[in-house]
Amino acid sequence: MHNPDVLFAGKKSAGRCLWSRNTLTALAVFLFVLLSIFACSNESPSAENRSESQGSDGVGPGTIVAVGDSLTAGYGVDETEAYPALLEKRLHLDGFYYKVINAGISGETSSGTLSRIEWVVRSLKPDIIILETGANDGLRGVDPAVLEKNLDEIITIVKSSGIKILLAGMKMPPNLGPVHTARFSNVYPKIADKHHIVLIPFFLESVAGKTRYNLPDRMHPNAEGYRRILDDIYPHVLVVIKGEKG
Repeated sequence: MHNPDVLFAGKKSAGRCLWSRNTLTALAVFLFVLLSIFACSNESPSAENRSESQGSDGVGPGTIVAVGDSLTAGYGVDETEAYPALLEKRLHLDGFYYKVINAGISGETSSGTLSRIEWVVRSLKPDIIILETGANDGLRGVDPAVLEKNLDEIITIVKSSGIKILLAGMKMPPNLGPVHTARFSNVYPKIADKHHIVLIPFFLESVAGKTRYNLPDRMHPNAEGYRRILDDIYPHVLVVIKGEKG
């Protein structure tokens, strides 16, 4: 006859062995899950995340500097309503993750722009510059030859630094006289052709002379006017970004 104490002891030993095996299995599963979570957290970005950082056409983050006068600075409107801020939002929506810096100064002439362009290049390190200047030259009756010379020098400096440039054309109201307005308007396409860069024919094409899209002074765009300007210039910006010209 078997000793009951021996049988009881055997059952207890078997129970201990069974408990130990279950514990080890649970512990192994726990460690596996923990290691899996750790490994996932250290994986390289997914294809989706990489596409978000590079843009829809593989265009990575970069910097666009909008250089200009009050029309760029956003005189009379909040800076978030001026075209540089609107451009950055539109680009991000389309998968082009550029930072757009507003470097507009109200009242500046092309001579003022020339005097600071090297600082812009050196300090802001742009990949692209959108150049909008000359309106104050025209309104002050500055000889268009001076505007042409200044634009030529500005663009030469920018391109020699390996920076792409988009030139915004400007026109003068007819009350300044047909000779002055014609000479002034012709400067922009002439310079764009010389340097083989993209030209926005007229920066204010959709808003000039239209009360609805301008502040009471009828010279500076309001928030709605800047949205129309963005619609006009955006295709030209994309041409430069994609490297087709500029």
